[in-house]
Amino acid sequence: MKRYWNLFLTMLKIGLFTFGGGYAMIALLENEFVSKKNRIPRDEFLDMVAIAESTPGPIAINAATYIGYKTLGVWGSVVATTAVCIPSFVIIYLISLFFDAFLAVEWIANAFLGIRVCVVYLIASAGLRLWKGMKKSPLSMGILITVAAAMILSSLFAVSFSTVYYILICGTVGVFAYLLGRLRGKEKQ
Repeated sequence: MKRYWNLFLTMLKIGLFTFGGGYAMIALLENEFVSKKNRIPRDEFLDMVAIAESTPGPIAINAATYIGYKTLGVWGSVVATTAVCIPSFVIIYLISLFFDAFLAVEWIANAFLGIRVCVVYLIASAGLRLWKGMKKSPLSMGILITVAAAMILSSLFAVSFSTVYYILICGTVGVFAYLLGRLRGKEKQ
């Protein structure tokens, strides 16, 4: 029971202090479960991020569910998912009750402007950590550079292109490269 309570409090803390959504949460999850507690190996964490991003639903909930399942099974996934959702639900509910009055307070509006900077930092930090842990093959670096360039160009020219398409295209390229490598391996034998 103590392990479930520890998981609940950890996920509650992460859910409470993460501003900016699931991408900002990735850095906190990595710090907590890979660096501090060593419950998930770095390679598996990178795979978890890819799975959480590519499956339906918010990345934060998908990641919490995966981590909970990995550490304590089915009930661990229920505990982790519930804990990570509680702070957002409570905060959004309270804000919705007083939304207009809430934004009219000048220091709160300024606090949200400051939080934006932190969100950019958290997302960039998570991206850099994932990049450091990534196996840097010519294929992975080519995909990274191509996707980054496509995203920048889409933003500059205001072209709407969903990230889902990036994921599907890159996944297809990865599967094709894997199958091609297996085919070449069989030819050598």
